[in-house]
Amino acid sequence: MPAEAAPPTPAAPPGAPWTPDELTDRLRAVSVERYHDRHPFNVRMHEGTLTRAELRRWIVNRFHYQRHIPVKDALILAKFDDPALRRSWVRRIRDHDGERPGEGGIERWLRLGEAAGIAREELTDASRVLPGVRLAVDGYVNFCRLRPALDAVAASLTELSAPDLMRTRIAAFERHYPWIDADGLTYFRGRVGQGGRDGQEALALVRAWARTRQEQERAVAALAFKCDVLWSLLDAVDAATAVDGARS
Repeated sequence: MPAEAAPPTPAAPPGAPWTPDELTDRLRAVSVERYHDRHPFNVRMHEGTLTRAELRRWIVNRFHYQRHIPVKDALILAKFDDPALRRSWVRRIRDHDGERPGEGGIERWLRLGEAAGIAREELTDASRVLPGVRLAVDGYVNFCRLRPALDAVAASLTELSAPDLMRTRIAAFERHYPWIDADGLTYFRGRVGQGGRDGQEALALVRAWARTRQEQERAVAALAFKCDVLWSLLDAVDAATAVDGARS
């Protein structure tokens, strides 16, 4: 006589919290499916089909985002009650501002600009930033200013995908854009390790803090928002390229 089938496992009630691993799977899915490496502009960059003018426009406008990274991290740090967590998070600010003049990620981006033939004065001239880029960056900074720590930290989880993007970008620049001096790629090389470390730290915090289903869904939504910010930035750069192409 055949054995009786085991009763089906009851489905989780609506609104039941995900397990930490289920939450992680959902966050990683967002960081893969909505990450800006799939944006047409980035695809063209990595295929080697951008013109010098297009690549320089991206470097100038992306710098507006880069220079605000330590600002948003300072806003996030101010939300932490735990001194140990503040001591850990402040490392991100040092990574970009440096310990002293001439160091840090912002300095390395300025050197990328110089390697591409862009003067520092041109990179730091905020009037050159496209309106769409300015709106995207302002939206992200204000998100980190106004939302709870969970949301702000979850938004930083795009770092989970950053190391692979940096590796792809380094290979693309070395192969397709030899007119950019190799020393200018130092920023990308540094972010391979830093991005992986920062992403894992933020993921551990989100897993620990997001206990209810509502908190977990907020974390996923925050990461999706950040992906939209990065996508919108490239939309603005791409649209400017299209307009210039139509004029030429």
